[in-house]
Amino acid sequence: MPRFLRQSVQTAFDLAVFSAAYWLAFLFRFEFTIPSPWLSPALLGWPLVVGIELVVLRALGVHRFSWRYISIRESARIGLAVAFAISLQLGLRRALPVVLVPYGVLCMNFFLCFVGLVGIRATRRIYGEIAERKQRAPGRKRQRVLLIGAGQAGVLVAREIVSRPDLALHPIGFLDDDHLKIGSRISGLPVLGRIDEVAEIAARKRVSRVLITIANATGPQIRAVTMRCRDAGLETKIIPGIYEIVGDRVNLSRIREVAIEDLLGREPVQLDEVTLNASIRGAVVMVTGAGGSIGSELSRQVCRYSPARLVLVERFENALFEIHRELLALYPGPGLTIDPQIGDVTDERRMSQLFASVRPAIVFHAAAHKHVPMMEHNPGEAVKNNVGGTRLVADLADRFGAERFVQISTDKAVNPTSVMGATKRVAEIYMQALAQRSKTRFVTVRFGNVLGSNGSVIPIFKQQIAAGGPVTVTHPEMRRYFMTIPEASQLVLQAGAMGNGGEIFILDMGEPVRIVDLARDLITLSGLRPGDDIEIKFNGIRPGEKLFEQLSTDAEHADKTKHPKIFIGRVASPTWSETMRSLDELLALASSNGHNIADHIRAALRRLVPEYTGGASVLDPAMPAAAPEIGVSLASALLAAPGAGGAASGLGSGAAFAPIEPLAPSVGVPISSQPIPVIPQVRSELPGRFEPPVRADTSGGVPERVDRLEHSKPRRPDGSTGQHPVLPVLG
Repeated sequence: MPRFLRQSVQTAFDLAVFSAAYWLAFLFRFEFTIPSPWLSPALLGWPLVVGIELVVLRALGVHRFSWRYISIRESARIGLAVAFAISLQLGLRRALPVVLVPYGVLCMNFFLCFVGLVGIRATRRIYGEIAERKQRAPGRKRQRVLLIGAGQAGVLVAREIVSRPDLALHPIGFLDDDHLKIGSRISGLPVLGRIDEVAEIAARKRVSRVLITIANATGPQIRAVTMRCRDAGLETKIIPGIYEIVGDRVNLSRIREVAIEDLLGREPVQLDEVTLNASIRGAVVMVTGAGGSIGSELSRQVCRYSPARLVLVERFENALFEIHRELLALYPGPGLTIDPQIGDVTDERRMSQLFASVRPAIVFHAAAHKHVPMMEHNPGEAVKNNVGGTRLVADLADRFGAERFVQISTDKAVNPTSVMGATKRVAEIYMQALAQRSKTRFVTVRFGNVLGSNGSVIPIFKQQIAAGGPVTVTHPEMRRYFMTIPEASQLVLQAGAMGNGGEIFILDMGEPVRIVDLARDLITLSGLRPGDDIEIKFNGIRPGEKLFEQLSTDAEHADKTKHPKIFIGRVASPTWSETMRSLDELLALASSNGHNIADHIRAALRRLVPEYTGGASVLDPAMPAAAPEIGVSLASALLAAPGAGGAASGLGSGAAFAPIEPLAPSVGVPISSQPIPVIPQVRSELPGRFEPPVRADTSGGVPERVDRLEHSKPRRPDGSTGQHPVLPVLG
């Protein structure tokens, strides 16, 4: 029906309702016999009353409401319009006594008009829903389903299922632990009992599927329900969180199997939307590593705040093609330019060209090598990408006047035992040093593992389960922090908007999770039994790994911020000159060829990050000290600290000096003739710069978990506390 014709018909119905309500009010007032003296005033007042009501209704926009989707909100607006119209009539009744419409008639007219207007629209909605059900009815048998949770989300799901016969679902009732609800009816469905009675009730009601409709359920709650349903042979699905349900409607296409993310029970992130809108809207934003897990989700989240241009930088064309295509489909309008750019963050010419052409105001630097064992085999590449790439992109952001630069870091940078962690810590140090001399606000955001990221443990476990097992876990006590990719990305945006420059923001990762428990949960969610159907094997800790990760060190003094899930690490920043000197040496080593170059890189990392305890180095006490001379001698590149004992090397009096001897005559690289210190325990004498090193626990014990955000002291296996964290020997 054409719009003009439809609105004309609706107006005619409204006029009919107003007229009927007016004359019914007169009939009710005079008990269905209107005295002849009142007929003339009634006829005179009829067009005036109906006209006022129609004008007010249109003035308040009621005529724009869709009759097909009338709801409580629209009904309230109709009531307000009718009340305003009656108030005007009461005012006219007092001001113009010639219009003798009795007060009782006006009051009854209010209720009759409201009921008539809402009723005629509700009738249209009911008719439309019945017609849709007939069209959608697939003609197949509907599956009986129980709804776990009789709260807001459960009611929304029940209503949607009833209105969607194409889903072939027949809701039987609710289960809920609120004893006040048990026995009642909600949205037409009975509350049949408690959640722990699911097996008995499902058998009695001949139910084969259970739908978890507790929108804010915790991980333990979901795990308990899932295990009970599995034991009863029930298919179990779950709805998205209530924060994903928009406009009092739930998209049933998003109802899915219970996933490992549900069992972790991560609460939805509350963002400061005003701050994020103010910082991103209309800006040019660049995301490096945009095709990766974090980079792609950052790009999705950034688009929500309407930047003028989003520049996606990625060196893998397939990953860049996928995220670019996805964002174009989600944001097709002309208001946002999405610019895909293939480039490597270590390619100075390409990165300079990009920065010069787009001049980003905000840079999110997510490009990095992150696989711990792989970087142990390729330390030079880890340095080039994680240190050199970060330095290059940060320098360009400074040169081209970016407002903010946010680097993504990792909990593996805290007391690192791996090359990957040490390189990320070096990148953090450079961010802090650069922030002291730049107008750009450089900040670092540090967090742990994200579920489902490329190469993470979850996809690997799923592949192993699909292949029939075994599922391989490195150690029974291996623990990691986990959060979802959207949660991490949202908090990165929030932290970036909060930073003033030089901060290391630490995300609250919750409680660490045992990897073996994660494996058991995934096996169970796959409908199998750990140990019976799928074997779990322990294959030992890999090079560079440690049993426990930390989010901050004692020296960083993680303090709270205005956001409950973001902390800030307070640590003294290194000086620019010493940082640059050490970085130059490290990057030169990474680009060089030579005998045992990996050992030299690890030694250089240890001088920059004294708490790094990874792989053996040629500078360890048990090995002769030697290093290639690349532009500068290794001795002159050692960190110098004025006043740290008077030695030129700045390493204090605890270092013994030994002459350099070439490790092999075939190296072909000039060796510095200057003596360099053989350091019994590598540490920094720079006051307040770095945390002292980690001491290894030679007894083989496993430390208790340390919550660094609360500054609790770690314990040794014998129960005593120490100043620094105690970690098991990884060998």
